[in-house]
Amino acid sequence: MIPSSLEGQFLVAMPSLKGPFFERSVVYLCSHSDDGAMGLVVNHISDQITFPDLLRQVDILGDDEDMINLPAPVRSMDVLDGGPVEQGRGFVLHSSDFKLESSTLSVSDDICLTATIEILRAMAEGRGPSSALLTLGYAGWSPGQLEEELQNNSWLTCKADRGLLFECAPKDRYERSLAMMGIDLSMLSHEAGHA
Repeated sequence: MIPSSLEGQFLVAMPSLKGPFFERSVVYLCSHSDDGAMGLVVNHISDQITFPDLLRQVDILGDDEDMINLPAPVRSMDVLDGGPVEQGRGFVLHSSDFKLESSTLSVSDDICLTATIEILRAMAEGRGPSSALLTLGYAGWSPGQLEEELQNNSWLTCKADRGLLFECAPKDRYERSLAMMGIDLSMLSHEAGHA
């Protein structure tokens, strides 16, 4: 039985799920209701842009000298491919110690979502959230679509883990999320079976 809302949980792709955005993906679900679902792929690093390059594109960062003044976590932050929808738009998933009035959505008690340029500016100036990840684009599902994919065994679901989001390297999040569920990848079938 699928819970009425998986908001604030992880979707972990089954091995049978293929495609450039969802193969071996971990998605953090930011919203899930009768109107559909929206989430961010949190383990695919973009090979198109770096975080400092993004800050230059939105005129937060100027020349290379400005790079020296960036806080170390921001300088080395990965930009993630968040999904196939609105790939030119940034989404910051972050700790709840930072909120912008009328711009920040609380997804859970300790995880928020902000999608404005103000949070990027705050991060570049060292006054942003203590923990954050940035995606370009998001994953979206129309009403009933995610439920159908779950019934077709495309995804596993589990409670989101803050440590996995903010302390684990993106490349390790898929295997770590499976391990959190006690699943060995080699034991998962590539085919959906019926008894």
